[in-house]
Amino acid sequence: MSCKSTLEECIPLPIPEEELIDLTVKAKDWAIMHGAAMRSKTNFSPDSLNFAPFLLTPSSFPRKEYEKAVELQPIINRLMHNVAHDEEFLTTTLAETIKVDEFTGNLFNIYKKVLSNGFGQAISLGILRSDYLAHTCADNAIKQVEINTIASSFGGISIHLLPLQSFVLRELNHPEKLLSMPENRALSGICDGMIRAWQIYNNPCAIILFLIEDISYNICDQRFHEFYIREMCPHIKILRRTLTEVYKYGKLGLNKELLLGDCEVSVIYFRAGYEPGHYHSHNEWDARYMMECSTAIKCPSIHYHLAGTKKVQQALAEPGMLERFINDPEEIKAVGKIFTGLYSLEDNEVGNATYEMALKEPERFVLKPQREGGGNNVYGLDIPDALRKMTRVERSAWILMDLIKPPISRGYMIRPGGHMPPPIVDVVSELGIFGVIIGDVDNIICNYQSGHMLRTKLSTANEGGVAAGLGALDSPYLVD
Repeated sequence: MSCKSTLEECIPLPIPEEELIDLTVKAKDWAIMHGAAMRSKTNFSPDSLNFAPFLLTPSSFPRKEYEKAVELQPIINRLMHNVAHDEEFLTTTLAETIKVDEFTGNLFNIYKKVLSNGFGQAISLGILRSDYLAHTCADNAIKQVEINTIASSFGGISIHLLPLQSFVLRELNHPEKLLSMPENRALSGICDGMIRAWQIYNNPCAIILFLIEDISYNICDQRFHEFYIREMCPHIKILRRTLTEVYKYGKLGLNKELLLGDCEVSVIYFRAGYEPGHYHSHNEWDARYMMECSTAIKCPSIHYHLAGTKKVQQALAEPGMLERFINDPEEIKAVGKIFTGLYSLEDNEVGNATYEMALKEPERFVLKPQREGGGNNVYGLDIPDALRKMTRVERSAWILMDLIKPPISRGYMIRPGGHMPPPIVDVVSELGIFGVIIGDVDNIICNYQSGHMLRTKLSTANEGGVAAGLGALDSPYLVD
């Protein structure tokens, strides 16, 4: 495939104005009525929903690269599982970062304390999402943006984008396009992982705990998981609690079981706890430590959470590092190909060379801290200023990454309160592949790829988080 900077749209654009307006109104209603929705951040009410931003028609994505990402996911699951269980690697890799990044330091302290007391539960549940952009400078081959090991979101509502956009394409008399849209089993795949972990815990009276933020804007995404589990297994009860509530009402039983009131917790599914704002005081950190000590199966366990840091991602891309975690030479080669340039900024010869390189050609790079949740990165020409404000020691909390240049496509981005009729905009898409893995240090009990999501943003926007209000939900239209 030659180096293309654009991908052809799924259908000829523009859509005639009258038809476009009529269709947009229908599609918005479809989204709200089927739960492709979120609570408004600007006009919050627990009693109402807005549709989540979405693309009216699916965005093109290279078929070969989509299939490659799907095939790679079980290998990436296993890689992250092995990384999470390698104490020496995590300790060495994060040594400089934890000196200057207080949040990662706090997580690491819990990890060390749990290690010294012995894990209450050897088994972990990993619900991961590996994010990719196609890179025009590499024949549109996928390059990994990041790997999420905590609160990997949008498995719940992204499954509605295929039927929503299928409805739109049928309305436009293009039913043949549906053949190039892959099915998406993200919700069932993720929930089946939680149900399997609940079964492994082996207490029919135990509950699943969803650890949540104080205010959940992305409520449908979380509730769909809960409602699916309740529908499939009516005997499994689910509680939603914040870190503060776990501190208040939680305690460890005689055998280290986590008790919330009268309920024993079998599985903890973290949808919070990945950023400093979720920990208001020492109490929330104490609650995290108590959960980590317990016999509940965590998603993720503290070591899995640390394995998802950007510093670990950068270390894995170093020459020869994958051999430590993967035995098969073909798998090593395949994973190595998805890595883009990742560079350390630690205060040593290598880190100082990275620093000089970033000052000279900042437009080639993205500067990334150890944070999840979107909106934390520094791009291009803003990098020199950001770096100059840091001390040499502070720099080690960040990594530098080559900027991936994805192919541009065009479409209609539908947002709450957006223009009518919506304008055609230039967009780029990021593919997320979900994976589920359950196991302990010696055994992997199950490992599979579990669906996908597509986030699409304006080609001029740096960040693309839907929950952060910058991207829109989408689904891939596969092109050769």
